[in-house]
Amino acid sequence: MSPTRIAYWQLPASVRYRIGAVIGLVTAADSATEGLNSSVAARLHTPDGRYFLKALPVEHRWAWTQQREEEVAPHVETVGAGLIARIVEDAWDILIFDALDGHHADYSPESKDLGHVARLIERIGELPCPNTSLRLAEQRLAAYTSEDQLHHFVGASLLHTDLNPANVIVGGDEARIVDWGWATRGAAWLDAAYWVSWLIAAGHDPKQAEWWAEQVSAWQTATIEGVTAFAEANARMWAEIGAGSSDPWTRGIMTASEAWHQYRRGTATSAGNS
Repeated sequence: MSPTRIAYWQLPASVRYRIGAVIGLVTAADSATEGLNSSVAARLHTPDGRYFLKALPVEHRWAWTQQREEEVAPHVETVGAGLIARIVEDAWDILIFDALDGHHADYSPESKDLGHVARLIERIGELPCPNTSLRLAEQRLAAYTSEDQLHHFVGASLLHTDLNPANVIVGGDEARIVDWGWATRGAAWLDAAYWVSWLIAAGHDPKQAEWWAEQVSAWQTATIEGVTAFAEANARMWAEIGAGSSDPWTRGIMTASEAWHQYRRGTATSAGNS
């Protein structure tokens, strides 16, 4: 179950004191409305600067993602946000990052952000995969496909895996990506594949969405069978996450993922990777 979202000021006073000791007096906190992975997600304002905070109760089943993000952070600074501190206090696990300037990526079909995001995925693919404890793509997808399909997802590349536009910040002439708690090791083409469903949710048809995935060079290493297997597994994953949900954000990506799955079923025997 996704964590219940609360405002920054609802954190215990002891936790806010520790945060203030690191970044200074917090004068304002703007809560994020998107995303599912944190109990607190807020941009913090201080007299000396702005920061972004993520928090989870230490007992939450996703609390391990906080440590994962701390471990990965030094390896992704060129494509992400710098980690200032991790604080564990009064049953809360806190991560504080530099706030990135810019806007959340617009994935709509005519958006000028799309090229920046394609280049971002390219840059992620150029990073060495750190020797840290990462989940494997084939492990994460095992519950949603048959065992004989898992070999498609095996690889040694660092993957972000959550390309939702709320995680992608476009500023100047580049895009950066935050929320690395679900960083994964796997086949190089998978981040481009994860992007496809979000593009469909933003208004692309599946063929257009795959065209954008093709702008990432690693996509050329995927097989028709591998992409089709992923689309099916991804649709099943979102169907599980979204079962019974009335949240428009969740329903949108669930519907988009199923649309891509159905498209792949119809093109599984076509030539090429489109």
